[in-house]
Amino acid sequence: MIALERTVFWDVDTQFDFMMSEGKLYVPGSEEIIPVLKALTDHAHDRGIRIVASADDHVPDHPELSNEPDFLRTFPEHCMRGTPGQRKIAATALLNPLVIDPAPKEDPSFLETVRTHQGDILFLKHWFDVFTNPNVLPVLDALDPLQVILYGVATDVCDRYAIEGLLQHRPHLALSFVWDAARGINADASDRLKHEWAARGVNMVTAKEILAQ
Repeated sequence: MIALERTVFWDVDTQFDFMMSEGKLYVPGSEEIIPVLKALTDHAHDRGIRIVASADDHVPDHPELSNEPDFLRTFPEHCMRGTPGQRKIAATALLNPLVIDPAPKEDPSFLETVRTHQGDILFLKHWFDVFTNPNVLPVLDALDPLQVILYGVATDVCDRYAIEGLLQHRPHLALSFVWDAARGINADASDRLKHEWAARGVNMVTAKEILAQ
């Protein structure tokens, strides 16, 4: 069994604009999984498991935003900095989060701050791929998890880049995807990705299985 201190729950973009039907870029069915997300969040906090989360943090000139989006690499305006839509929903609120923006951290004390931080971590991103925040890999090296349990939205966009980035950069990690705590924009693409990830060694699990551990 992997020690809890070497386990990370990875919460992908559970923000108002994605999670709520009145949000600017609602991911279909996301409101249905809010109770499951809350259960996972509470489970982690009750057991001292760190949550690493990501969140879109956009301003108008970001290249991901478009008035004529293709919903592959460009999307309508969403999660604009300082707006209610950019905030995480209450069900997945973080404890004492260390917020890490995409500016490279050159101060050598930064990683020691990460190692000793008593709380969750929130990566802000200006593009849907969390690994475009250059601090993600150094922080992963500092935390050195053995197991990552990932969930959130959207399966076929931000979840995809997080999972495939972890597979590329941390190939020996025990990586699990909580498929019933995630929703995708395109259902067919999301189902195809889940099969592909399983074939590459990602554990497909339910929230019930995680909560029972």
